Amino acid sequence: MARDVVDDIAGAWDAELPGVVGAELEISKRAARLSALLNAPVETKLARLGLTRAEYDILAVLRAAGEPYRLRPSALTQRLALTSGGTSNVLRRLTLAGLIERDPDPSDARSSWVRLSPAGVTRAEEAVRAASAAQAALLRDVPPEATRAAIDALRTVLIALGDTAG
Repeated sequence: MARDVVDDIAGAWDAELPGVVGAELEISKRAARLSALLNAPVETKLARLGLTRAEYDILAVLRAAGEPYRLRPSALTQRLALTSGGTSNVLRRLTLAGLIERDPDPSDARSSWVRLSPAGVTRAEEAVRAASAAQAALLRDVPPEATRAAIDALRTVLIALGDTAG
């Protein structure tokens, strides 16, 4: 079986502290490396579109919400695992760029809606297409059955860790 960088890291720790590190190191290192490999080409595409990753994430979540492409700021914070302050900063930049609009909630004066502007819908779709194409190109040599097995295994691990929808 072929070895990867994580095999070398795990082997080094096993030699230094036998039995102390194991599956937890391997899964965390592999997840981090996979994320870095998949995100690198996306970051390049987003930079060409003038977007940060956080801006992209908000645009993509709003676009995926369907018409009228709006959510509450708290829902964005929760879905993206951002801090409320971080979300506010990104929303401010997207508002200044004309990609989102803030609408007051008529049923709750303390709340508002975040909605994609027409330009935001266009930019979100362009960015999602670019990000998806970049990741698909990276994964083209991975056998489809290996991709599906990884998806299923990662879902199982995340659910076991309490990362569930709803």
